[in-house]
Amino acid sequence: MDADLPSLTGLDARIADMIGPALVDMGFELVRVAVMGRESPTVQIMADRADGSQITINDCEQISHAVGAILDVEDPLSGEWTLEVSSAGIDRPLTRPKDWDRYAGHLAKAEMNMPVDGRKRFSGIVLGARDGHGLMRLDDGAEVALPFEEMRKARLVLTDALIEASARMAHPGEDTSQTDTDEDPTAESPDGMLEQTRGRRGGKPSRKAH
Repeated sequence: MDADLPSLTGLDARIADMIGPALVDMGFELVRVAVMGRESPTVQIMADRADGSQITINDCEQISHAVGAILDVEDPLSGEWTLEVSSAGIDRPLTRPKDWDRYAGHLAKAEMNMPVDGRKRFSGIVLGARDGHGLMRLDDGAEVALPFEEMRKARLVLTDALIEASARMAHPGEDTSQTDTDEDPTAESPDGMLEQTRGRRGGKPSRKAH
């Protein structure tokens, strides 16, 4: 598995293969692709800046233009569809082995398609990735290896430690130890998101920023 791409199947994986190289060339990393709905599907894209700094609404707009153009040409979806581009956020999904390595030591939750040790849902401390598995230490101290191929979803849990670590990643070299964690953690680090409706039946694409 490519550590720079999310673990996906079907149409989601096809779209990731189409747009991933372009995002890399632009200085971004693809975190998540999800196609939601059937009649007028929504293509949800989550991305990071490759340098680890905070993604902005302008970044989302650049990604939206690039991704929209690629999907218009490749045409993986019929009819009208909507494109949503956003940052991964602080309590981000863990979709790539590199995410599990980068956020080792933080609390996360995971849900599997198939049971592992008799269960599908897990909560514990991320220990990294190894041999196609996400490693986690559970509340009872037991360690479990969750295969990425069977992972339905995994996401970090918002904690003070995660907020502080995310601030350090976004602003390397700055002292974030005095951050007031009682404040809204998104107040100084808003998640950009851009929505764009496209498709052969549509006219000029409309964009709505959130």
